[in-house]
Amino acid sequence: MFGKLKSLFILEDKNETIKAAQKAEENQKAIEKEQPTVSAKDITVNIEPQHIPKSGKPDSKFIDILLKAVEKDNLEGFDYLEYKSSLQSLSGMDMDEETRYKSSLAMAQTMGASADKLIKTAKHYLSSLNKEKSKFQDALKAQKTKQVTSKESGIKEIQKGILGKKNKIAELQKEIERDTKKMESMKAGINKAAAKVQKTSDNFHYAFNVVTGQILADIEKIQKYLK
Repeated sequence: MFGKLKSLFILEDKNETIKAAQKAEENQKAIEKEQPTVSAKDITVNIEPQHIPKSGKPDSKFIDILLKAVEKDNLEGFDYLEYKSSLQSLSGMDMDEETRYKSSLAMAQTMGASADKLIKTAKHYLSSLNKEKSKFQDALKAQKTKQVTSKESGIKEIQKGILGKKNKIAELQKEIERDTKKMESMKAGINKAAAKVQKTSDNFHYAFNVVTGQILADIEKIQKYLK
């Protein structure tokens, strides 16, 4: 059954794949313009908002997950999936799209199906896929918290630490500038004090030389004149 599902939803025709993507984009634009419904004859189908990424590709891993969710919720009897299979079997025939859809419906009616039932069961599978999307988003949110949010918090803590260190550096810089000025002031005071001490020393020794010089001169004269 799973292989059959893949053959129904994995389009080998690239043009059909592009059309499917464009249809999803058109639905999204309709939602943005506040036109949340499309009509098929007398039946109205609600279109749920879709996230249309600007870039990406249909990863086979995710395709398998989504189709397995559809397979798990497969309804009994002839429903949308069987109708889609019928559409695919007519794709190679020379008929326009409208004729192909009407011809497949004619066959579906012989199996007890109707347009109403086909749309109802198609919406059932959309619901299954939306549940799978919700599970994916929850898992993605957990991964984001683990891989992104928690690390962002770590970055904020580091930034906070860096800011604190910068503030500490700024305060230390102020202290250095303050201590440098104090040191320069002390150096100036030391130089002034040293000059004063030197002057005192010089004055003392000059006076000492004056006094001792007189005594030495007298000793010399006593020895010369009195002996």
